[in-house]
Amino acid sequence: MKARIPKGYGGGGQNMQQIARQAQKMQEAMETATEELEAKEYSATSGGNAVKVTVNGKPEVKAIEIQPEVIDPEDSEMLADLIIAATNEALRAASEDKEQTMSALSGGLNIPGLF
Repeated sequence: MKARIPKGYGGGGQNMQQIARQAQKMQEAMETATEELEAKEYSATSGGNAVKVTVNGKPEVKAIEIQPEVIDPEDSEMLADLIIAATNEALRAASEDKEQTMSALSGGLNIPGLF
């Protein structure tokens, strides 16, 4: 008994080429998006704008702005907490933006190791 190959699967040289071209286009689009995301900057504040942290999409901290009135030598812990809170929020924004962008490009496919 011979196995029958469903329509569209046999002699699939043309289909495989199309799939390969689509995969190549998706890869190029993701590489472009990654470069754009890495260059993009994300800022977040804490303590009522007392501390502002700016990160990029790599993620790297690019700038920290501290209002002078927040600098209290007697309470350096509070300043550290404000910096941590603003940094984490900026990093979270960068991560969410990357996830949304890549998900849109991949059509919601979760491909391990791709991003």
